[in-house]
Amino acid sequence: MAADTDWTPPRVWKWEQPSGSSFASINRPIAGATHDRELPVGAHPLQLYSLATPNGQKVTILLEDLIEGGHPADYDAWRIDIGKGDQFGSGFVAVNPNSKIPAMVDRATGIRLFESGSMLVYLAEKFGAFLPADPGGRAETLNWLFWQMGSAPFLGGGFGHFYKYAPFKQEYPINRYTMEVKRQLDVLDRLLATRPYVAGEAYTIADMAIFPWYGAVVRNEAYEAAEFLDAGIYTHVIRWAEGIARRPAVIRGRMVNRSWGPEEGQVPERHSAADFAGKATG
Repeated sequence: MAADTDWTPPRVWKWEQPSGSSFASINRPIAGATHDRELPVGAHPLQLYSLATPNGQKVTILLEDLIEGGHPADYDAWRIDIGKGDQFGSGFVAVNPNSKIPAMVDRATGIRLFESGSMLVYLAEKFGAFLPADPGGRAETLNWLFWQMGSAPFLGGGFGHFYKYAPFKQEYPINRYTMEVKRQLDVLDRLLATRPYVAGEAYTIADMAIFPWYGAVVRNEAYEAAEFLDAGIYTHVIRWAEGIARRPAVIRGRMVNRSWGPEEGQVPERHSAADFAGKATG
């Protein structure tokens, strides 16, 4: 494959496969279903179709925290294998036309949900937890939730892709996205120097959204890049991330729809608390 300095864009781009990327099988320039496949349905009102990526973890962390807090938020979580194209099945596309995980159906209300941030707000409002009721606290929580939604593509699709997954290393994109990720980590570090949690004194959906992305990076769980990013300098982010990582509901939530890594950390499907039996749940 030619170096980036040797390539001139054509007048009209055309889709050609394979691209050489490990993501070639999950990305395409058109929407819609590629095959007919109904989604499974379990016993609970909340049906989640997901994978234990950072975006998937946000929702399962919240659900496990809600259950731990005594809320009637039990759920069925079905694994969507994006490597095999499950997200392009007709049933999944009917719930999420964007064909990205996570997707959810609340059978109690008939409401479909896609985009992880939308799910966090919906569930927090449905159960009255992890989203402050006062206007100031609510606004600050949503500020940081939407900060994560807008910032993480630079971390995952930008830095993570070019540093870890691209078929060859390119200095320009790696430098460009490294600078932005370090700026974002500095934003968080300065914030967390002044408060225990992202939105203030209380643990909220903003923490649940940001932790699977930025917490994983500073704990060297994402892209094997902590040393490259000099993550140790972000001491306040590390303190915050280590505290959240120890929460039992977070430990459980990160296992759901996971089918890689140590077996004791995997719960490929989740239908009840019994699915965590024998697992290291803190």
